[in-house]
Amino acid sequence: MYHPSVIAASLDLTRAGSAGPGAAWGEAGDPGCGDAVRIELAVTDGLVVRARHRSFACPHATAAASLACRLCEGRDLLGVATIGAGELESELRPGPHNRECVALAADALHAAIARALDRERMPVCGDRVAVAMSGGVDSAVALLKTLRSGLQPVGVTLRLWIDPAAPDSDRACCSPQSVRAARSACHAAGVPHVTLDLRDRFRSQVVDDFVRGHAAGTTPNPCMRCNGSFRFDTLAAFADRVGAPRLATGHYARIVERGGHTVLARGADPDKDQSYMLARVPEQILSRTWFPLGDQRKTETREQAHAAGLAAAGRRESQEVCFVGGGDHRRFLERYGGAGRGGEVVTADGRVIGRHDGVHRFTPGQRKGLGVGGGEALFVLEVDPARGRVVVGPRQALARSTVTVRPGTMVLPVGRVQAKLRYRSPALPATVREVEGGLELELDEPAYGVAPGQAAVLYDGDVIVGGGVIAG
Repeated sequence: MYHPSVIAASLDLTRAGSAGPGAAWGEAGDPGCGDAVRIELAVTDGLVVRARHRSFACPHATAAASLACRLCEGRDLLGVATIGAGELESELRPGPHNRECVALAADALHAAIARALDRERMPVCGDRVAVAMSGGVDSAVALLKTLRSGLQPVGVTLRLWIDPAAPDSDRACCSPQSVRAARSACHAAGVPHVTLDLRDRFRSQVVDDFVRGHAAGTTPNPCMRCNGSFRFDTLAAFADRVGAPRLATGHYARIVERGGHTVLARGADPDKDQSYMLARVPEQILSRTWFPLGDQRKTETREQAHAAGLAAAGRRESQEVCFVGGGDHRRFLERYGGAGRGGEVVTADGRVIGRHDGVHRFTPGQRKGLGVGGGEALFVLEVDPARGRVVVGPRQALARSTVTVRPGTMVLPVGRVQAKLRYRSPALPATVREVEGGLELELDEPAYGVAPGQAAVLYDGDVIVGGGVIAG
């Protein structure tokens, strides 16, 4: 049996059809049942003056689309962005098996909101802050802290491309499930939420770069590229459109002033510090960014989430390379054209000791998976993509005391630094000098497994003072 409000809303034809030429539209569909919903919003001076839907769906999805259109009209776009599946469900009262139908209409509505906001530029509101929402506990607590600070948050989630063959896409911070979790977290707090569908841009700017780098025999770090030239640029542009002078995220890092510059510093939790991954965020964006969790530990974040009764309190961590979705990055590369040439495994003097299926499977310092057994422990020393060769040798042959960083820059003029050459590796004391096109590091003690394509991030104490890409 359908709830009476479902019957009434599904039979309401006054909001069926088109909202007119130039209306912002959003679509959502469920391949499992064939339901499809399209919602169109006609916006004038930031207000939704007309909302219509075209639904080829079950009565619950149709009713939810009709109700969403009715709730939209007369509200500004940020007001509309507070409407979600929860509000639709409260009136329609769907059974457990029909909640997905209602959520489908909410997805279509929010796709339309995002398109409408692409065309708008709202007046600046001094207390407004754009809060990046991933659906996890960190962003949920960051949102909580903005509210408790008396600010007016607008939640924003980036929907990014994920490998359709990924074995566990739920672990990604940008999956459809994470988008809905982020939206629900905002709406539970009465906060507007916007989803930006950036799947195509992300794939071309971040994923394709990752694939090309591995095919060329380097070890790129896609998280650095995502944060440095994609994610934060997008967040800043969104903040400008909604009139927010500031933006906030749930990263574990701090922002400080040093030598007339706004720079990054390590977060207070050494086990969660994310300053390395954020090292490429431009200063002009850092100067308007706030990291509410930077001065606390992850355990405190969990405790604060539980104390506030947040739904995300027990959600598991997302993985680092989100678009691989819990899978093997080597198999991912093979599916998408990043597989390097197969060939020989050789010692430093050229002696052939084995064969391999592709250079994309190896990185300097790697010990496992070489396909050669017996004798002393061997490590990857070098990858030669042109000839398909993987050069191996003893660990001491990995030692490097000089590292070239190109491109590379110094933000602050210091000569002594702590150089972090991989996200999970300890920082090493070094002397740095500027050379043509970059930097040269003289390490006090050798580093092992230095990989071209990885990032070198340079610290003075806890503060990032420079960095760049490790050259071959």
